[in-house]
Amino acid sequence: MRTSELMLYKNMDFGEILNDMTFLMENFRSEYYNKEDLRSLLFECVNRLLELSVSHGFEGNLWHTYLTFLLANDENAYSTSCEIVGPVEGSINEIARHDFEIFKELFDYDFTELEEALDAGCLKLLMDYRNVKGGGKVFNRRIRDRICDLSRTLAGSSDVDDFKARLTQFYREFGVGKLGLHKAFRVEHPENDGVHIVPITNIAHVHLDDLVGYEIAKKKLTDNTEAFVQGRRANNCLLFGDAGTGKSSSIKAILNQYYDQGLRMIEVYKHQFKDLNDVIAQIKNRNYKFIIYMDDLSFEEFEIEYKYLKAVIEGGLERKPENVLIYATSNRRHLIRETFRDKADRDEELHTNDTVQEKLSLVARFGVTIYFGSPDKKEFQEIVRVLAEKGGIDMPQEELFLEANKWELSHGGLSGRTAQQFVDYLLGTKAAEKTH
Repeated sequence: MRTSELMLYKNMDFGEILNDMTFLMENFRSEYYNKEDLRSLLFECVNRLLELSVSHGFEGNLWHTYLTFLLANDENAYSTSCEIVGPVEGSINEIARHDFEIFKELFDYDFTELEEALDAGCLKLLMDYRNVKGGGKVFNRRIRDRICDLSRTLAGSSDVDDFKARLTQFYREFGVGKLGLHKAFRVEHPENDGVHIVPITNIAHVHLDDLVGYEIAKKKLTDNTEAFVQGRRANNCLLFGDAGTGKSSSIKAILNQYYDQGLRMIEVYKHQFKDLNDVIAQIKNRNYKFIIYMDDLSFEEFEIEYKYLKAVIEGGLERKPENVLIYATSNRRHLIRETFRDKADRDEELHTNDTVQEKLSLVARFGVTIYFGSPDKKEFQEIVRVLAEKGGIDMPQEELFLEANKWELSHGGLSGRTAQQFVDYLLGTKAAEKTH
């Protein structure tokens, strides 16, 4: 095997198994190495391959899924150029083809002679592995299936050019690395280790159709987002209004709706605003569209984090990248709580009005503002009716509305969230009755 000749796919994460396996492929016939040592190394490789496969949920031919995982996960000059946009021009194609020749040999390798020489049939157990669960700790079922499907596709390629075309098509459809495989991310800042963008593996599969009503609000949100993912001019977006009206659910829904078009989302909390420049630096040259998402955004009088946010939105000498927008939700229209002192107390600061204006001007940095108000009684009942119908609840409408009205009086008032909680209660009660 010529893995030492790889030029693009080199020093890959989780590449130690590949290095040890290719060492075995090259040396299992050699008289210079002790057979028991080689056999021990083979079983160690099998152990690590199993551990990786179980944690990621892989199944099928684990050697192929492992190689596929390396190819789908490695961010290099070729893979990041092809993500979302597909085949590219230039000499990079010949360099990539050279690497794919080596990977094609690895895919086609017959382990029979190696197993016989080392008296170890363990690899046969990995050629048709069945996973106990649908996904793993690292990858959910959706990502696991994409890797396993690509593994079978690459294994069935007729030659290196076919191999290259199939892998490049995967980069075009799903991207590469953590930013390609995952939809959403959070920010972590380990001590003395910089800013890390970390995947969130469990995302609610909510869709805009699940949010009953708010048609005008949803259209404003989708119009802005669609313009963004299509490369047209778009604005930062603020969703504000009453609690429980679907603001956060709408943000999650547009992520699910536009993920396949290259949309990704990074959730940032208020205390992390100082890390925003580092986050943007890591994503600005990728082919994805990123929404930096701030949930329940508001500032108290004494908090100054809004200054970091304003600086990022306004930009300094370097403009905010065109592939980054900021979406925020808030129960406050102006984000920053106004006090009587802000308006009237001019004894401590001569230019208090300037301070007030500086705080209140933050909302003006969001070009699109969308209001989500609490539903009236009739709208609340319609939300309950639709959710109950989707949940398969068979109850006379008059009784359904009567119970819903009782529920909302003691559970937070009229809102979409209250309606969903009521329907969940009915579904739970229905399920409990079936078990008894």
